[in-house]
Amino acid sequence: MKTATSPQNRQPPVAVSISRPLNEMTPKPPPRHGNQQGSVPAPSSWDRRTSRLVKLYGDHLAVRYAAKSVQGYLALVRQHLAWLSARGLRFGEVRSQDLLAYQGDLLGLRKKDGKSYSTSHQMRQVTVLKSLYGFLHRRGYLLTNPAGSLEYPHVEQRLPRSVLSREEARRLVMAPGAVGPLDLRDRAILETLYATGIRAGELANLRLDDVDTDERLLRVVLGKGKKDRNVPLTRPAAEAIEAYLLHARPRIRGAKRSALLFLALRGGRMHDDTLNTLIGAWAKKAGIEKHVTCHTLRHSAATHLLKGGADIRHIQKLLGHASLQTTERYTRVEVSDLKEVLRRAHPRGR
Repeated sequence: MKTATSPQNRQPPVAVSISRPLNEMTPKPPPRHGNQQGSVPAPSSWDRRTSRLVKLYGDHLAVRYAAKSVQGYLALVRQHLAWLSARGLRFGEVRSQDLLAYQGDLLGLRKKDGKSYSTSHQMRQVTVLKSLYGFLHRRGYLLTNPAGSLEYPHVEQRLPRSVLSREEARRLVMAPGAVGPLDLRDRAILETLYATGIRAGELANLRLDDVDTDERLLRVVLGKGKKDRNVPLTRPAAEAIEAYLLHARPRIRGAKRSALLFLALRGGRMHDDTLNTLIGAWAKKAGIEKHVTCHTLRHSAATHLLKGGADIRHIQKLLGHASLQTTERYTRVEVSDLKEVLRRAHPRGR
């Protein structure tokens, strides 16, 4: 077994050595699709091994994601490799502490316009590093995964600035109609998000055996806080899921091999960015000028339940909040509603 040698004045990169040369273990490349989305021109600063590894990773992405997503991943890979090159580090010799240093330096990196990168960009970079090095480790090119210990930067979650009105929510969930498989899928997604208020990640992780349309129940497994909970479905949401399962999901590529409930176009898991993009597109089609995301629907569902008379403790259980204070922040109560409560409930309110 041949391991990569480290540059002078560096500790041996024991954890991340190349396990064997590429020419001894190159696996069969995945099938080509279209215009070879995974291909990426190699900068002159890359050695042959780096170019081969990046190309293999690009091919791996190309059979799973759309071309635009592949381009985004590879752009972040190039940014990472440029950082390594500037510090005299070789791709196959990266240690965990090198990646931690890179993650720290992202805070000081600047774009061409001089502005710093956002926290979401840093989170995407961590996602790419975990994906890249995890792939190379699984394929046997690295003895261990140096990105395994990376953690995502903490982001203070902000509540949406706007809540959908009931009419806007109705227009949004009805927007996809029932034309094709993806329309049926998106209709089921929108109905489910608005009916249950579950998080984007919770929806993406739902499996086929987590839904019972007869009992109109969802089992949210290991939600935020590592707690499972059962969430009721509205009748329209249950019917939309049934229509998707009967007429749409079997027509999505790779459906038979996946246990996930909602599938991306190529049969993989739907990521938060994908969900937010499709929701924003349907909101625009429905004539809603507000910025709408999965979190907007969660926020709107909680607010509409409260305004409809639901007990806030029940809303807390539905949303999976450990603290009632968190639920109170999610449920926006307008001044007009408070005035009406005062008028009806206070002894001198009339």
